[in-house]
Amino acid sequence: MSEFYTLSLDLHRHTSGKWEIKSKFPLETQKDLSVAYTPGVAAVSKKIAGERNEAWQLTMKGNTVAVVSDGSAVLGLGDIGPYAALPVMEGKAIILKTFAGVDGVPIVLDATEPEDIIRVVKAIAPTFGGINLEDIKAPKCFEIEDALQNIGIPVFHDDQHGTAIVLMAGLLNALTLTGKKLSEMTVVINGAGAAGAAVAKLLLGIGIHNFPIDRPKDIIMLDTKGVISEDRNDLHPYKRELLKYTNRSGVRGGLKEALTGADVFIGLSAGGILNRHDIAHMAKDPIIFALANPVPEIMPEEAYLGGASVVGTGRSDFPNQVNNALAFPGIFRGALDAKASTITPGMKLAAAFALSSLVPSPMPERILPRPLEEGVAEIVAKAVYQAAFDDGVAGKALLF
Repeated sequence: MSEFYTLSLDLHRHTSGKWEIKSKFPLETQKDLSVAYTPGVAAVSKKIAGERNEAWQLTMKGNTVAVVSDGSAVLGLGDIGPYAALPVMEGKAIILKTFAGVDGVPIVLDATEPEDIIRVVKAIAPTFGGINLEDIKAPKCFEIEDALQNIGIPVFHDDQHGTAIVLMAGLLNALTLTGKKLSEMTVVINGAGAAGAAVAKLLLGIGIHNFPIDRPKDIIMLDTKGVISEDRNDLHPYKRELLKYTNRSGVRGGLKEALTGADVFIGLSAGGILNRHDIAHMAKDPIIFALANPVPEIMPEEAYLGGASVVGTGRSDFPNQVNNALAFPGIFRGALDAKASTITPGMKLAAAFALSSLVPSPMPERILPRPLEEGVAEIVAKAVYQAAFDDGVAGKALLF
């Protein structure tokens, strides 16, 4: 790990970051300047002034996504602020470009209140075809994303939905591998932040008409104080909302109580909190997704010693990496191509199915494609594009 830290610092210092602007037009002659700028550009501006939808074809808008963060929940580092968030947003931007040909523009905001972030994003929206919200802590990330769903372009909080989509794909293939049925399984989600809530909603098909797969028998969610249950009087409203569709069995207590007899563990919390004995108390051949970074909730070898059948983590040096880079480039490619006004739950599920299809013969150490595999974003984009039409949001993107 320290090797990568040193290499990354050295490279960032050498290049002054990893994102730059590159011109599509040559500027070598006076004629070039007259076409790219004045007087020629006046014709383009007049065309758009007469019909604003022309901006999708005549400007950067149709292929550009803002990668927006306030730095309040950066990777596993927490609330480190907008300056420290910038290199991460640069990383997201170059992933969009490399994997899906989408021009990502990193934007960090020195703003903490949800209403300020909402106002800024609305103000910059005419420039972009989509907004990728990143590393904004819960619960304000929910308020911000919800308030921006009516601005006429897709707004997608990757920490919520990207994680949920990739995890769903991995779980579908783990079920195929083990022969288990989701309808007979109890899922424990340790971590009730942005990603945890999104995972629960996608597993249950919240907002998806004619959900095509079985729902879990139950989902038990935990925060830092234990199981989210009816007897708790310290729950934030968004956590109480989760109780409408989780913990139907009325489990109380902590992680050990939740894990007893459970079939799936999804960790979105802290490293090193489980051992093989905890896994041994789960149902036979449990499925483990230990996604805390850089140290998982349990290391894969320890989980297998406890009886796990399949283990995924968030790390690239272990098999079955749950990496958002598998999802968000293709999602934005498909949404932009469809000129979708929003990203629906159905589009997210389509992305998950597309990812799972890329591993037609799952194995214990291969339930997900790798982020650098060729064609991942293309397959996801095609599925999202079609789902946008199926859900009636294609061609509905608006201009301000």
